[in-house]
Amino acid sequence: MALTSYRRLVWRHLPIMIVGILAGYIVGCNKPAVRQTLSFKHIFSRTPQQTVIDVDINKYEPNGVKPVKAALVALVRNSDLFGLRSTIRQIEDRFNARHNYPYIFVNDVEFTEEFKRGVRDLTQAHVHFGILDEESWKVPEWINRERYEHVKSTAQYPHGEKDSYRKMCRFQSGYLHRHPLLADLDFYWRIEPDVEYYCDMNYDPFVFMQQNGLKYGWNIAMPEFMATIPTLWNTTMQFVTEHPKLLASDSLWPWLLDEHGNYNGCHFWSNFEIVDLSFYRSTAYQTFFDYLDRAGGFFYERWGDAPVHSIAAALFLNASQIHYFDDIGYFHPSVLTCPRDARTKGTCVCDSNKSFVQDGMCTVRFLEVKQSIVNPNATKLARLGPVHYTEPIIHSMLSPQ
Repeated sequence: MALTSYRRLVWRHLPIMIVGILAGYIVGCNKPAVRQTLSFKHIFSRTPQQTVIDVDINKYEPNGVKPVKAALVALVRNSDLFGLRSTIRQIEDRFNARHNYPYIFVNDVEFTEEFKRGVRDLTQAHVHFGILDEESWKVPEWINRERYEHVKSTAQYPHGEKDSYRKMCRFQSGYLHRHPLLADLDFYWRIEPDVEYYCDMNYDPFVFMQQNGLKYGWNIAMPEFMATIPTLWNTTMQFVTEHPKLLASDSLWPWLLDEHGNYNGCHFWSNFEIVDLSFYRSTAYQTFFDYLDRAGGFFYERWGDAPVHSIAAALFLNASQIHYFDDIGYFHPSVLTCPRDARTKGTCVCDSNKSFVQDGMCTVRFLEVKQSIVNPNATKLARLGPVHYTEPIIHSMLSPQ
């Protein structure tokens, strides 16, 4: 009988006990240390290399002071709104809804109110809009107009006839990082319209790069279409001859070379890059850009910002400062990179069987060269699979319509 009475007493007071337990849990969760442990430590604390990132999650509130002065940045047009909204939606879902880093968008004309509203509707983070100055978006006065017009009329590669594309490449190479809206940033993550992100990012790549001394992050490497840069390498060699002291002591220089010592065309696709802006602001990079700019190749040819950034990173940074974000599934029209085994496990939704760049010549070469410099005594080779000697993707754009 005593046991029966005890059970009745427990059942009678069970709702009150449950309410009390829940109330204590909620109050406890509102304490900063506990909230950080519950909401952050087990979700956001580890990078792909299992490096613990100790960050106060309160800093990721929209108005919080972020652990790193960083932003997601893009040069876009008003007509890019739909494609940019798609990109932002994915970035928010995969990463930024939890981190609230600001967005910065710049344009050569004023953004429309429709564009501004369409972007702000998708995020709680701060969004800033800017316009380019004349100096950063022009054909420089030292360019021979007659020669330039002839180049445009005879070019046999995509965008060869366009002023705007060449201005864009020049701006991305030498002026984006100098825009006033980026003046207070330490890092930027470059984004573009009409791209896709396939993986949840359960860590902060800005914090990861800062804590590990990384300057340049990438996730697609391909050979360049050499018809657009016929004199870029020779111009670079002239620069190196004149400025040998600017080269890093443990640079990735060999990554750029083929078996004959010529440029192999390898470059990082700059439509995705996460960069410590001190690199682009450095004397070495700015001197290099000014040298290339005066040579005229952005207009007499069609030098892209991707090979310019990549060659500069390989020359002026140590190999240990360049990071391959192979854990970020990403698609830029025509090329997919997807983490291995993503078809069957993990938080990515992409088909790794359709991702060939990991085994491409430029990626494998990067892993091997970096390992030979950073960890020359490694017992396990960096190469992860067979090497595919991929042709520049631009070739497919030149086929007859």
